Amino acid sequence: MTDGGDGIAMTQPRIQATSVSISTPDPRALAAFYARLLGVEVRVSEGPREGEPATAGWAQIGPAEGHLMMTLNFEWDEHYVPPVWPSRPPSRLGWPSVGDGIGAAPLSSDPVTSIPTAQSAVTVGAAPQQAMTHLDLWVDDIEASVAWALECGATEHQHQPQEHVRVMIDPHGHPFCLFAG
Repeated sequence: MTDGGDGIAMTQPRIQATSVSISTPDPRALAAFYARLLGVEVRVSEGPREGEPATAGWAQIGPAEGHLMMTLNFEWDEHYVPPVWPSRPPSRLGWPSVGDGIGAAPLSSDPVTSIPTAQSAVTVGAAPQQAMTHLDLWVDDIEASVAWALECGATEHQHQPQEHVRVMIDPHGHPFCLFAG
């Protein structure tokens, strides 16, 4: 039981995470990429609604023992902007950013002297979209899994911050991590 803020005790209802939804300009193509990468089938694939472009629609891949433990949904986003990872400077922790192109930002080793606040935040569209979430994919062999991901259409990010993790970029610019351990 918890206090709902008004002094009345509440019982927590059952809430279960079942899926992750990923925005993309072509959901059926990205679902096909992840289905191939993970060795699963596309469960649902819906085309565009009237008036939408041919790449619009929705797709889903779902749990398959030994391959995927939850559902991944792929949703068309008319205003999709590929994310940048690592985030562009300034980092609140003073971390540098790396490279240029999809999924990258310019290298900077300058320390951060101030932390951005809500008042100093840029407006949507004024800066590249930052990655707000990514998939972590367990693998039993990092090098073989990187080679498979490349074969499926991913690219390996030039910035690799951890020894037993490989940051990859899917065909639509989303980062995902392959990790062993």
